[in-house]
Formats: sequence, C-alpha cells, structure tokens
Amino acid sequence: MARTPLTIASGNPSKVSEIEEMLGPLPVFIQTQPKGLEVDETGTTYLDNAVLKAKAAAKITNSWTIADDSGLEVDALHGEPGIYSARYAKSNQEKITKLLAALNDHPYRSARFHSVMALCDPEGNLIANSEGICWGEILIEPAYQGGEFESLLWIREAQCTYGELNSAQLSKLGSRGKAARIIAPELKKALKLNLNLNLN
Repeated sequence: MARTPLTIASGNPSKVSEIEEMLGPLPVFIQTQPKGLEVDETGTTYLDNAVLKAKAAAKITNSWTIADDSGLEVDALHGEPGIYSARYAKSNQEKITKLLAALNDHPYRSARFHSVMALCDPEGNLIANSEGICWGEILIEPAYQGGEFESLLWIREAQCTYGELNSAQLSKLGSRGKAARIIAPELKKALKLNLNLNLN
C-alpha cells in the first residue's frame, strides 16, 4: 500500500525521529522539511509558532505537514522561559546556568514541558492541533553533562530526568508524545487512513 507523504517541519533530526516513532502505526512516509528552510518564530503562543512552521513547510513541499513548538515552564518563574526556551541563552550550558541562577534556592521547583502540535494540509491550512504536558520538578543541578533543560526536569513517575526517558516513556509521558497521541486520530481522519490504532 502506498504511503502518504507527511512532512515533519523541523530541522532537528532527533525531533523528526522522535515524532516519526510516535506516529509509527500510521501508514505514512515521513520526510523532513527542505534544507535551508528557516521560519521566524514570531508568534506569542506555542500554537502560533507551530502553525507558522507547519504552513511554511506544507506550502513548499505540497504535502501534509506536522510541526510542534515546545518549551519549559517553571512555576516559580511565572512560566518562564516558556515559548522563549530555545532563545533563552546562546548555548545549552548558558541556558542551564541562567535558569538555575533565576530559580536560585527557591523551594518550589515544579515545572513542565509543554508541547503543541499543528497539522496543516498541503495548501497550508490548519486542520488540527493538540497539546501535551509533562510535569516534573527542577533539580539543583543537571543529572548529566551536555544536555539542555531536559537534563534538569525530574519526572517522578519515571524516576529519572526527561532526557533519560526511553522511547516508550517519551511516547507515554513526554509532552510531545502526548500531543502526538492526540493528533494521530485527527491525522488518520484527515488522510482517510483505514487503520485501527492502539494509541493508549
């Protein structure tokens, strides 16, 4: 059976692979966005930015497209860095240093990764969107070296940080995994895919 092309609007190979695995049961052919495509994330919400990316890639590739936008929201910092997570500082280490300095020794360290996905048709029209949240708490130092915010967010259900979740845990507990499970039936319906999915 021919597989319908589906573009993942991201230049991050790890993110593309992660989303592809989460959508694994769907009979679609995953392709990455065109090389060199850069979209200014000028939106004021995750959905705004996800739609900007999905629309741009859909129109160029003339294919159904999924994009996501995610961020870390720390309660004691009034939800920051939020949609500015990717631009919080120049390097991963600087992001971690800045966040821990802002949080300091605050005893209330609850936080969450928040992801929003947008599905656009080949003309760039928004067809569906979804969101997922993974709750945790910020450690006083990274659990491992070389990571970003995911090395700081401790997930109690898994007894490890977000960055140490395996693929099955990411699909079940991760913010992007939750968003993918919600949007998958919408994708199935939009593409008229006849397949019984077990996405629980």
